[in-house]
Amino acid sequence: MFKTPEGKEIFVIDGHTHFWDGSPENHRNVHGKQFIDCFYGYHMALSPPEQQWDKARFEKMTAEAYYNDVFAEGMVDMAIVQSTNLRDFYHKGFNPIERNWELKAKHGDRLIVNGGFDPRDGEKALEDIHHQVEEYGVKGFKLYTAEWNGDSKGYKVSDPAAYRCFELCEKLGVKNFHLHKGPTIIPLSLDAFDVRDVDHAATDFPNLNFVVEHCGLPRLDDFCWIAVQEANVFGGLAVALPFIHGRPRYFGEVMAELLFWLGPDRLTFGSDYAIWTPRWLVEKFWAYQIPEDIAQERGVQLTDEIKEKILGLNAARLYGIDVDAKKRELASDPVAIAAE
Repeated sequence: MFKTPEGKEIFVIDGHTHFWDGSPENHRNVHGKQFIDCFYGYHMALSPPEQQWDKARFEKMTAEAYYNDVFAEGMVDMAIVQSTNLRDFYHKGFNPIERNWELKAKHGDRLIVNGGFDPRDGEKALEDIHHQVEEYGVKGFKLYTAEWNGDSKGYKVSDPAAYRCFELCEKLGVKNFHLHKGPTIIPLSLDAFDVRDVDHAATDFPNLNFVVEHCGLPRLDDFCWIAVQEANVFGGLAVALPFIHGRPRYFGEVMAELLFWLGPDRLTFGSDYAIWTPRWLVEKFWAYQIPEDIAQERGVQLTDEIKEKILGLNAARLYGIDVDAKKRELASDPVAIAAE
């Protein structure tokens, strides 16, 4: 639980975390190395010096490290672990649901594990959806539209194959879809992360929620023009948030645009762990104010009430979490503070 300097307790849901294995032993080819190296580059470029890790620790997460970094040290109450397979690059997959379930077994009351599927797999994709809903009880899926699959270097969520998957998910009661629509990662294609296909899917599936992770960066304008028209499109702040440290004015521009177009109820906090850890992001975000000239031009404010929504209440609404009841439940299972 995060406490403000005034002593108020803020319920925090980290909506975008991972439990990956990017170690050399898991690399299927050079692309596995390229991918984790690119992540590490983002980590080193945008993290405060005291938050930077050595490469070995960064490459493969342990369950103990995740617990300490996210819950004990990170002051997060609940976290969503997103699955990313990348089996063309990694022998065991980069961050598959089977690996993520290791965390759920240990910290189930604090974790939501989302699944993953690839519409290009045809009937197997539908089987994968059934399996993950029935075996793991998933309430959401992470989609990586630039993932390689044999000769294919990406797909669109507006493709007929993706629509078949959305139709099945809707029948099974799964409503939340987290889409990586942000910066590219070597060797993936920037174009395959384009945000414009979300416009079609959101219109055609009004009962589903599309959380556009990374807010479409570097396509913020495209994202905002789509999201203002589509009430079921949300913005996940992972990747945008670290700019609060190195480029705070740029972060203010991003937040002002998002608040102007989407308002405060469709933005969710995400650390993108383990590229970044949540504690410093939460603390800096709570202390942050949009520069006055930017705020006045857009006619927006970043109040404590809005920050509280972004840090946890909006994600709680998406996943049907009763925050007061969850606080009482977690009070009987306090996190153990990590030993130095």
